[in-house]
Amino acid sequence: MTGIELIAAERKRQIEEEGFTAERDDRWRKSELAVAAVCYARPSLARFWPFDRSYWKPAPDDRIRELGKAGALIAAEIDRLQRRKENN
Repeated sequence: MTGIELIAAERKRQIEEEGFTAERDDRWRKSELAVAAVCYARPSLARFWPFDRSYWKPAPDDRIRELGKAGALIAAEIDRLQRRKENN
């Protein structure tokens, strides 16, 4: 799979399996989704997780998986900001 395919598949999984829908994402107002993306994108040192620890699911032995999660969270944040812009 290409990087974009991995990101799309991860975002689909987040929605369908984890229940992280647009309605749920819209409750975040302080770029928490982007901060979460940074946590997965950064190397394992110095990560600050903005949500409840139960949602933190690192894959320390699979860097590609972590970057896919980061990309999917960025996509979710972009979508949230676009919805917000459309509603203003």
